[in-house]
Amino acid sequence: MPKFAANLSTMFTERPLLERFGAAREAGFAAVEIQFPYEAALDDLVRARVAAGVNIVLINTPLGDPAKGELGFGALPGRGEEFRAGVAEALRYASALGTRLVHVMAGEPGEDADRDACLETFAGNLAHAGAELEPAGIGVLIEAINPEDRPAYFLNNLDDALAAITRAGRSNVGLLCDVYHLAMMGEDPIPTLARLKDAIGHVQFADMPGRHQPGTGGINFPRLFRALDAMGYEGWTAAEYNPLGRTEDSLGWMNGAA
Repeated sequence: MPKFAANLSTMFTERPLLERFGAAREAGFAAVEIQFPYEAALDDLVRARVAAGVNIVLINTPLGDPAKGELGFGALPGRGEEFRAGVAEALRYASALGTRLVHVMAGEPGEDADRDACLETFAGNLAHAGAELEPAGIGVLIEAINPEDRPAYFLNNLDDALAAITRAGRSNVGLLCDVYHLAMMGEDPIPTLARLKDAIGHVQFADMPGRHQPGTGGINFPRLFRALDAMGYEGWTAAEYNPLGRTEDSLGWMNGAA
């Protein structure tokens, strides 16, 4: 059975962030992830993690200006200084929290942007992030987000994601595969995960459509979880869904995961 983590940015949101650690532990999760932990003081997060006895396995790099709706700037030419500052902040948080994976956000370069230039920028920034984070034993991940949900996001297909990883040329840069996004892009998740297994550093999931808990859409999760075991995936498999109802009432899928 996969090792399950809970995303505290989408789950247990009935509580303040610092209380979600304990709630996740009580629900049976040994690990959690947080999309953007920067809203909380680092010392408070460390205390909450230690008190709950959970690992924080993944965080994202900072988004940028929320008032402008920014989604990072890894692939945005001319934003290198901000990108490097974001990597430094992610390193500070990850080091203190014991986190070993950082998801680098690509951003939204705009319709008129030169995609080749953006891809080259992204690869260069990933190389920088990989070099900065590697001494701390931290891996860098990127994720293709489906274009229906985020049409302006730069990284919206697997080919560009793999190309960026190859161009970055760093052994600690890999792929974050979200089963929901794969399905929304028209991919069959199980053979796609098997095809990409050598590049995968982390797996997330939600049902499709709707991005709710397993059982609310069309993905066969017991089969998916068995397939992850069969292909030898040993990383964390994180629930990143928006629960219908209370989070605790959405966890029936855990009982049928074996």
